[in-house]
Amino acid sequence: MLTAAALPQSRSRPRETPNQRARRRWAAGRAHARCGRWCGTAGAGSSLPAGGGGFGAGCAAGAAAAAAPAPKEPRLPALPHFWKWRVKLQRPGNSILPTFVTTTFVIEAMAAANAQLRWKRMENLKEEEDDDSSTASDSDVLIRDNYERAEKRPILSVQKRGSPNPFEITDRVEMGQMASMFFNKVGVNLFYFCIIVYLYGDLAIYAAAVPFSLMQVTCSAAGNDSCGVEADTKYNDTDRCWGPLRRVDAYRIYLAIFTLLLGPFTFFDVQKTKYLQILTSLMRWIAFAVMIVLALVRIGHGQGEGHPPLADFSGVRNLFGVCVYSFMCQHSLPSLITPVSSKRHLTRLVFLDYVLILAFYGLLSFTAIFCFRGDSLMDMYTLNFARCDVVRLAAVRFFLGLFPVFTISTNFPIIAVTLRNNWKTLFHREGGTYPWVVDRVVFPTITLVPPVLVAFCTHDLESLVGITGAYAGTGIQYVIPAFLVYHCRRDTQLAFGCGVSNKHRSPFRHTFWVGFVLLWAFSCFIFVTANIVLSETKL
Repeated sequence: MLTAAALPQSRSRPRETPNQRARRRWAAGRAHARCGRWCGTAGAGSSLPAGGGGFGAGCAAGAAAAAAPAPKEPRLPALPHFWKWRVKLQRPGNSILPTFVTTTFVIEAMAAANAQLRWKRMENLKEEEDDDSSTASDSDVLIRDNYERAEKRPILSVQKRGSPNPFEITDRVEMGQMASMFFNKVGVNLFYFCIIVYLYGDLAIYAAAVPFSLMQVTCSAAGNDSCGVEADTKYNDTDRCWGPLRRVDAYRIYLAIFTLLLGPFTFFDVQKTKYLQILTSLMRWIAFAVMIVLALVRIGHGQGEGHPPLADFSGVRNLFGVCVYSFMCQHSLPSLITPVSSKRHLTRLVFLDYVLILAFYGLLSFTAIFCFRGDSLMDMYTLNFARCDVVRLAAVRFFLGLFPVFTISTNFPIIAVTLRNNWKTLFHREGGTYPWVVDRVVFPTITLVPPVLVAFCTHDLESLVGITGAYAGTGIQYVIPAFLVYHCRRDTQLAFGCGVSNKHRSPFRHTFWVGFVLLWAFSCFIFVTANIVLSETKL
């Protein structure tokens, strides 16, 4: 328990013990050695860009914008396409274990970061009290201060604040802030590099998914505009779309329109997206429910086209990257966990959440592989329902076919602004400011141009999702949480001693689990790299 007696004392207080002196020196030395700065007091407005390394509430608010991307749309609609290899549910089920382990790692690191922030605030408070203290004796000052605080504070407040738990998660500490607290300078830079690459992959997937969906729906066969994607029809990019225009030309026209409409948001700040996100989430659930029901109805009427074998492991290589991308949530945990009022059964709730996610993925994927043939499943799963023989109602066909257009378009500006702020944080130096041209032109430009160029060159969502998930996604989902929990455990032991226990400590406490997660991450990296090399060899 962290009380006033456990904090380092000033010269006007009773002499501190050797253990207290060691903790005080460790805290001061570590703060300056690793980060070069501490935020003064909690709640102080920080002038750092989003994701900065300061440890106050103001810094945490900035880090939220830099390290908490919005939920990604292509996860569920794209996942059934990778089941065309008909791999058993065992592989995605196994991927849940390391994902759940790293989720508990992030929660433990959040609790440790909150304890250090709380300790620092109490240290600052005591330093201020020492500066304002009079020449009266120590005992008189302590008695008078305690009496005045007890008289001015409500009785219920005294009871609640009598013995706070230092590891209670009350401050939102984003992953960028935790990296600044527990990593050295090289580790912090690697963290931001990883999340920047991941966000670039996100934007490239978004920039390709919207024009691809529009192309598939509008470039219909035989001029039948109401049916969109025809059954048993395979298109090439060189096929005709409208008159002399090819399908790839239509795709690039849509990409240009998409960039011109949503690209300018990168140069400004996106705020107050609460209701937009609520509407987007509602549309997602409606679309997912409709797709599952339609697939079940089609299978129940004996119209299912899929006859999958028990297992076909030729798709395991790329499935690693897809599963990483599908189960990604570690970067959003601080924003999800901190507002929870009662965190007593937090680990159990998270475990139940992952079980429900696995069940939902299984339902969506298995209905897909039995409803459609493996060779006819499209990269964007929603496009399989833009067929007249699957859905007769034109409004439903267009809603599902254009579903990624509505939802992804709302998230693209948020992800772009997040990436731009991370670039600013990576190159920020304390006390420095950026020129207007660099701040308002250079950073937004380097944010927007690369993913648009990637989308211009390819709309292969299968490869984009697999590469993004296996490389940058593996770092955020596995590598970073493993190193965070390793360093936070060591720092907690040095700061608070062996007798203090983190109430949110992960059930996977042994160092073996850290090595297991890193080994799993390495396996994901190897499998996806092998998939890319073998695919290029076949070409």
